[in-house]
Amino acid sequence: MKKYARVFRYLRSHELTIFLYFIYTVLSVVFSLLSIGTLPFFLKLIFLKEKLVLVKPQGTFDIVQNINYQISLLIQSSGTNGYIIALGWICIAVVVSTLLKNVFYYLSLYILSPLKISIITRLREELYNKLLQLPIGFFTDQRKGDVMSRMTNDIAEVEASVVGVLEGFIKDPLNVIIILVALIWISPTLSLFLLLFLPVTGFIIGRISRSLKKHSNASAEKLGEVLSVLDETLGGLRVIKAFNAERLLRKKFVATNTELFHIRNSMQRKRDLASPLSEFLGVLVLTGILWFGGKLVLNGAHGIEAEGFILYIGLFTQIINPAKALSTSFYNMQKGSAAIGRIEEILQANIKVDENENGLQITSFQKSIEFKNVSFAYEDKVILKNINLTIEKGKTIALVGSSGAGKSTLADLVPRFHDVSSGELLIDGINIKEYALQSVRSLMGIVTQEPILFNDTIANNIALGVEHASQEAIINAATIANAHNYISQKEHGYDTNIGDRGNKLSGGERQRLTIARAVLKNPPILILDEATSSLDTESERLVQDAINNMMQNRTSIVIAHRLSTIRHADEIIVLQKGEIVERGNHDSLMEKQGIYHKLIEMQEVK
Repeated sequence: MKKYARVFRYLRSHELTIFLYFIYTVLSVVFSLLSIGTLPFFLKLIFLKEKLVLVKPQGTFDIVQNINYQISLLIQSSGTNGYIIALGWICIAVVVSTLLKNVFYYLSLYILSPLKISIITRLREELYNKLLQLPIGFFTDQRKGDVMSRMTNDIAEVEASVVGVLEGFIKDPLNVIIILVALIWISPTLSLFLLLFLPVTGFIIGRISRSLKKHSNASAEKLGEVLSVLDETLGGLRVIKAFNAERLLRKKFVATNTELFHIRNSMQRKRDLASPLSEFLGVLVLTGILWFGGKLVLNGAHGIEAEGFILYIGLFTQIINPAKALSTSFYNMQKGSAAIGRIEEILQANIKVDENENGLQITSFQKSIEFKNVSFAYEDKVILKNINLTIEKGKTIALVGSSGAGKSTLADLVPRFHDVSSGELLIDGINIKEYALQSVRSLMGIVTQEPILFNDTIANNIALGVEHASQEAIINAATIANAHNYISQKEHGYDTNIGDRGNKLSGGERQRLTIARAVLKNPPILILDEATSSLDTESERLVQDAINNMMQNRTSIVIAHRLSTIRHADEIIVLQKGEIVERGNHDSLMEKQGIYHKLIEMQEVK
């Protein structure tokens, strides 16, 4: 039950609703008992025409005798049709009791539904917010499909289990307890016999359900693998078709999907066993009661009469369905427990980058960005070592080096996608960690090598993160990014939907759109991960012109893959194995005949 702590915490804000659910459930059970439970006594009085109860019972808690007394008065006062009139009133009482039972049952469901939905909505929002807060490094270790599985399948399992928790802790136990009290009131001896059997049935059901949690966890993980294969297929469909890899991907998907089938099939069989097993055990106990209770009635022992025994059997049959539901709720709670565990892994994940919402607010960039003896390691793997670098305001710094040298990691430290492992990163002389994270990122615009766009209009993609951007500002940003001409030629102009990840646009068009987004933000600091490396010559020229327009009067950090694009950088930093091995402008580095010179020669040969 510890894993349900978060759900119970959500429930605290719904105390009144839970109280009403409790009251409605109790009333529903009580009227259910009244509608059927007392019929044997009243019908015996009418059809067998036993002696009327004309003396008011002394025991105020003897409900049956008090009602018999009222019926007897009605029969006596109604003359020759007294029994028929009494029967009519009993029928009306049964109908009214049944109606009230179902009214209160509906009311309990009526208030339960929004409670359940609000809890799941809150959990889903909390999970999504946590995903936005987690550092980028977290997702390098997680399959996208597995994260999606936790957001969808696991949330659905929790939704089912929330109902199980509420019914398993309120509705079904109340049903069982109230009926048990009534059974004990009718015959303590028979009830003692009954109570000896209940723990045995509970033990059997509990033993079977233990493995359900294990299977549920395995099912969720396997579904994550299925979604990952699906995501890879949709994202790489061109490559799959080009390399005739359909059979390979199909085989991989079918194998994973088949494993998921076997796990879910086994899990479903065990869950489906809950209801019939509990019913069989209930009938087994009922048979024992029939035999044991029948002996008591036939022997005339312990003061139980035939009508009392019939009522006892009738009430006991009413306890079977709540017991079945309770066992099913228990099974669902086991499944929900596994799902909550997977969700909690994300909700409890360590946020390594503290947002520091109450930190200093930096509204403008005045002097410099300074790396002081900065090192960064990720899971014991050292990425950067002892970096000392000062980037003055208005300067363009280029980061070059072979793949894996640490260029992207160094640039990622500036917007705090990661925090330094040791040393200090200063902006205007103040440690970056002392600033509020959002205020730091508000100073920066980022254009990545792969354009990141969203399934929305061109205008909304350009205005991403800029609230209430005017149409004029959006058009101006697109013009600076050399994107206005092609946008104007679209049928719906800036209101054109660009499709999933911008797949309705060409590579150059997508990249210019991301540049327009950065221009609209108008940041003093730009981080450019070579935006032209994957483009054709014409698109490269247009994008490079857009970049040059955007970089004017801004501080720029350029991760360079095509070295020809950074010849005019104020300083070029050459990284190798996480260390700065050379630095200077293009001409001075060429004169050194070092690593930079070799990289230039290699690209020129190509």
